[in-house]
Amino acid sequence: MASNDDFLKAAFHDPHAVANYVDSPRLAFPGFTDMQRMATLLLAERVGADGRVLVVGAGGGLELKVFAEAETSWTFDGVDPSPSMLQLATQTLGPLGSRVSLHEGKIDVAPSGPFDAATCILTMHFADIEERKQMLAAVRQRLKPNAPFITVHLSFPQSDGARSRWLSRYASYVTSSGVEPEKAAKAREAIDSHLTILDPEQDESLLYEAGFSGVSLFYAGFAFRGWVSNA
Repeated sequence: MASNDDFLKAAFHDPHAVANYVDSPRLAFPGFTDMQRMATLLLAERVGADGRVLVVGAGGGLELKVFAEAETSWTFDGVDPSPSMLQLATQTLGPLGSRVSLHEGKIDVAPSGPFDAATCILTMHFADIEERKQMLAAVRQRLKPNAPFITVHLSFPQSDGARSRWLSRYASYVTSSGVEPEKAAKAREAIDSHLTILDPEQDESLLYEAGFSGVSLFYAGFAFRGWVSNA
Protein backbone atom coordinates (compact mmCIF):
# COMPACT_ATOMS: atom_id res chain seq x y z
CA MET A 1 0.00 0.00 0.00
CA ALA A 2 1.26 3.47 -0.88
CA SER A 3 2.09 5.78 1.99
CA ASN A 4 0.08 8.89 2.74
CA ASP A 5 3.00 10.99 1.49
CA ASP A 6 2.91 9.10 -1.82
CA PHE A 7 -0.83 9.75 -2.07
CA LEU A 8 -0.39 13.49 -1.48
CA LYS A 9 2.44 13.70 -4.00
CA ALA A 10 0.29 11.99 -6.61
CA ALA A 11 -2.65 14.28 -5.85
CA PHE A 12 -0.88 17.63 -5.64
CA HIS A 13 2.55 17.33 -7.24
CA ASP A 14 1.81 15.19 -10.31
CA PRO A 15 1.61 17.59 -13.30
CA HIS A 16 -1.46 15.90 -14.79
CA ALA A 17 -3.34 15.96 -11.48
CA VAL A 18 -2.43 19.60 -10.88
CA ALA A 19 -3.50 20.58 -14.41
CA ASN A 20 -6.93 19.03 -13.82
CA TYR A 21 -7.40 20.44 -10.33
CA VAL A 22 -9.41 23.51 -11.36
CA ASP A 23 -12.23 21.26 -12.60
CA SER A 24 -11.95 18.48 -10.00
CA PRO A 25 -13.76 20.15 -7.04
CA ARG A 26 -16.76 20.99 -9.20
CA LEU A 27 -17.11 17.31 -10.13
CA ALA A 28 -16.72 15.91 -6.61
CA PHE A 29 -18.09 18.64 -4.37
CA PRO A 30 -21.86 19.30 -4.35
CA GLY A 31 -22.62 23.00 -4.61
CA PHE A 32 -18.96 23.97 -4.77
CA THR A 33 -19.56 27.43 -6.26
CA ASP A 34 -22.40 28.20 -3.87
CA MET A 35 -20.28 27.09 -0.89
CA GLN A 36 -17.55 29.52 -1.93
CA ARG A 37 -20.12 32.31 -2.21
CA MET A 38 -21.54 31.51 1.22
CA ALA A 39 -18.04 31.50 2.69
CA THR A 40 -17.38 34.93 1.18
CA LEU A 41 -20.58 36.33 2.69
CA LEU A 42 -19.76 34.91 6.12
CA LEU A 43 -16.32 36.48 6.04
CA ALA A 44 -17.72 39.82 4.88
CA GLU A 45 -20.06 39.94 7.89
CA ARG A 46 -17.15 40.84 10.12
CA VAL A 47 -14.18 41.69 7.91
CA GLY A 48 -14.16 45.35 7.06
CA ALA A 49 -12.35 47.30 4.41
CA ASP A 50 -8.63 46.59 4.15
CA GLY A 51 -9.13 43.20 5.82
CA ARG A 52 -6.32 40.67 5.80
CA VAL A 53 -7.33 37.03 5.34
CA LEU A 54 -5.29 33.85 5.84
CA VAL A 55 -6.09 30.99 3.43
CA VAL A 56 -4.73 27.60 4.52
CA GLY A 57 -4.48 25.09 1.68
CA ALA A 58 -4.42 27.85 -0.93
CA GLY A 59 -3.02 25.75 -3.78
CA GLY A 60 -4.97 26.14 -6.99
CA GLY A 61 -6.16 29.59 -5.95
CA LEU A 62 -9.86 28.83 -6.39
CA GLU A 63 -11.19 30.40 -3.20
CA LEU A 64 -8.56 33.12 -3.28
CA LYS A 65 -9.90 34.23 -6.64
CA VAL A 66 -13.50 34.21 -5.42
CA PHE A 67 -12.65 36.18 -2.28
CA ALA A 68 -10.44 38.68 -4.12
CA GLU A 69 -13.03 39.33 -6.82
CA ALA A 70 -15.80 39.86 -4.26
CA GLU A 71 -13.83 42.08 -1.85
CA THR A 72 -11.53 44.35 -3.79
CA SER A 73 -9.90 46.00 -0.74
CA TRP A 74 -8.87 42.80 1.05
CA THR A 75 -5.37 41.32 0.99
CA PHE A 76 -4.51 37.66 1.45
CA ASP A 77 -1.80 35.29 2.61
CA GLY A 78 -2.11 31.81 1.13
CA VAL A 79 -0.26 28.76 2.46
CA ASP A 80 0.23 25.44 0.68
CA PRO A 81 2.97 22.76 0.79
CA SER A 82 2.90 22.03 -2.96
CA PRO A 83 4.96 24.35 -5.21
CA SER A 84 3.06 23.04 -8.23
CA MET A 85 -0.27 23.99 -6.68
CA LEU A 86 1.04 27.42 -5.73
CA GLN A 87 2.17 27.93 -9.32
CA LEU A 88 -1.36 27.02 -10.42
CA ALA A 89 -2.74 29.52 -7.89
CA THR A 90 -0.59 32.25 -9.45
CA GLN A 91 -2.01 31.39 -12.87
CA THR A 92 -5.57 31.25 -11.54
CA LEU A 93 -5.30 34.63 -9.83
CA GLY A 94 -3.75 36.54 -12.71
CA PRO A 95 -3.81 40.30 -11.94
CA LEU A 96 -5.57 39.60 -8.62
CA GLY A 97 -2.27 38.14 -7.43
CA SER A 98 -1.03 41.64 -6.62
CA ARG A 99 -3.08 41.42 -3.41
CA VAL A 100 -1.97 37.90 -2.51
CA SER A 101 1.21 36.65 -0.84
CA LEU A 102 1.78 32.90 -1.32
CA HIS A 103 3.89 30.84 1.10
CA GLU A 104 5.20 27.32 0.42
CA GLY A 105 4.75 25.05 3.41
CA LYS A 106 2.22 24.24 6.09
CA ILE A 107 0.64 26.54 8.63
CA ASP A 108 3.92 27.15 10.47
CA VAL A 109 5.25 29.21 7.52
CA ALA A 110 2.27 31.57 7.64
CA PRO A 111 2.90 35.10 8.93
CA SER A 112 1.98 35.65 12.56
CA GLY A 113 -0.77 38.09 11.65
CA PRO A 114 -2.94 39.00 13.36
CA PHE A 115 -5.45 38.26 10.60
CA ASP A 116 -9.02 39.48 10.32
CA ALA A 117 -10.23 36.03 9.19
CA ALA A 118 -9.02 32.63 8.01
CA THR A 119 -10.26 29.75 5.89
CA CYS A 120 -9.25 26.11 5.44
CA ILE A 121 -11.26 24.64 2.57
CA LEU A 122 -10.86 21.04 1.32
CA THR A 123 -7.64 20.65 3.28
CA MET A 124 -8.27 19.45 6.83
CA HIS A 125 -9.10 15.86 5.81
CA PHE A 126 -5.51 15.42 4.59
CA ALA A 127 -4.23 15.81 8.16
CA ASP A 128 -4.44 13.18 10.87
CA ILE A 129 -6.02 14.11 14.19
CA GLU A 130 -2.82 15.27 15.88
CA GLU A 131 -1.76 17.42 12.94
CA ARG A 132 -5.30 18.76 12.71
CA LYS A 133 -5.15 19.86 16.34
CA GLN A 134 -1.85 21.62 15.67
CA MET A 135 -3.26 23.30 12.55
CA LEU A 136 -6.33 24.58 14.37
CA ALA A 137 -4.28 25.92 17.27
CA ALA A 138 -1.84 27.63 14.90
CA VAL A 139 -4.66 29.24 12.92
CA ARG A 140 -6.32 30.56 16.07
CA GLN A 141 -3.04 32.03 17.30
CA ARG A 142 -2.84 34.06 14.10
CA LEU A 143 -6.36 35.52 14.31
CA LYS A 144 -7.62 38.67 15.96
CA PRO A 145 -10.11 38.10 18.81
CA ASN A 146 -13.53 37.03 17.50
CA ALA A 147 -12.24 36.82 13.92
CA PRO A 148 -14.19 34.33 11.78
CA PHE A 149 -12.68 31.00 10.75
CA ILE A 150 -14.23 28.88 8.01
CA THR A 151 -13.37 25.23 7.50
CA VAL A 152 -14.88 22.84 4.95
CA HIS A 153 -13.91 19.21 4.35
CA LEU A 154 -15.10 15.62 4.18
CA SER A 155 -17.04 14.83 7.36
CA PHE A 156 -19.72 12.19 7.88
CA PRO A 157 -20.78 9.49 10.39
CA GLN A 158 -18.21 6.75 10.91
CA SER A 159 -19.96 4.04 12.97
CA ASP A 160 -22.22 1.06 12.21
CA GLY A 161 -21.29 0.85 8.54
CA ALA A 162 -22.00 4.54 7.91
CA ARG A 163 -18.45 5.23 6.69
CA SER A 164 -18.73 2.65 3.92
CA ARG A 165 -22.16 3.93 2.89
CA TRP A 166 -21.00 7.53 2.68
CA LEU A 167 -17.88 6.63 0.73
CA SER A 168 -20.07 4.75 -1.75
CA ARG A 169 -22.40 7.72 -1.96
CA TYR A 170 -19.41 9.93 -2.68
CA ALA A 171 -18.35 7.62 -5.51
CA SER A 172 -21.91 7.60 -6.88
CA TYR A 173 -22.01 11.39 -6.87
CA VAL A 174 -18.69 11.66 -8.68
CA THR A 175 -19.91 9.14 -11.26
CA SER A 176 -23.12 11.11 -11.75
CA SER A 177 -20.95 14.18 -12.43
CA GLY A 178 -19.47 12.42 -15.46
CA VAL A 179 -16.40 10.72 -14.02
CA GLU A 180 -15.79 7.18 -15.27
CA PRO A 181 -17.04 4.59 -12.73
CA GLU A 182 -13.62 2.93 -12.54
CA LYS A 183 -11.94 6.24 -11.68
CA ALA A 184 -14.64 7.02 -9.13
CA ALA A 185 -14.08 3.64 -7.50
CA LYS A 186 -10.33 4.26 -7.32
CA ALA A 187 -10.95 7.67 -5.77
CA ARG A 188 -13.22 6.05 -3.17
CA GLU A 189 -10.51 3.52 -2.30
CA ALA A 190 -7.81 6.21 -2.05
CA ILE A 191 -9.96 8.38 0.20
CA ASP A 192 -10.78 5.44 2.45
CA SER A 193 -7.11 4.48 2.73
CA HIS A 194 -5.40 7.83 3.06
CA LEU A 195 -7.70 10.55 4.37
CA THR A 196 -8.67 11.20 7.97
CA ILE A 197 -12.44 11.61 7.97
CA LEU A 198 -14.19 12.25 11.25
CA ASP A 199 -17.73 12.25 12.51
CA PRO A 200 -19.15 15.82 12.29
CA GLU A 201 -19.54 15.96 16.07
CA GLN A 202 -15.85 15.15 16.47
CA ASP A 203 -14.92 17.86 13.98
CA GLU A 204 -16.87 20.39 16.01
CA SER A 205 -15.23 19.20 19.24
CA LEU A 206 -11.75 19.75 17.79
CA LEU A 207 -12.66 23.34 16.95
CA TYR A 208 -13.82 23.96 20.51
CA GLU A 209 -10.72 22.24 21.93
CA ALA A 210 -8.54 24.60 19.88
CA GLY A 211 -10.26 27.56 21.51
CA PHE A 212 -12.79 28.52 18.86
CA SER A 213 -16.32 29.45 19.92
CA GLY A 214 -19.74 29.77 18.35
CA VAL A 215 -19.11 26.82 16.02
CA SER A 216 -21.97 26.79 13.50
CA LEU A 217 -22.66 24.49 10.56
CA PHE A 218 -23.28 26.58 7.45
CA TYR A 219 -22.87 24.00 4.71
CA ALA A 220 -23.73 20.33 4.26
CA GLY A 221 -23.35 18.77 0.85
CA PHE A 222 -23.57 14.98 0.80
CA ALA A 223 -20.21 13.85 2.27
CA PHE A 224 -18.90 17.37 3.02
CA ARG A 225 -19.53 19.75 5.91
CA GLY A 226 -18.57 23.36 6.53
CA TRP A 227 -18.42 25.38 9.75
CA VAL A 228 -17.92 29.00 10.69
CA SER A 229 -16.54 29.76 14.16
CA ASN A 230 -14.97 32.59 16.14
CA ALA A 231 -11.39 32.91 17.33
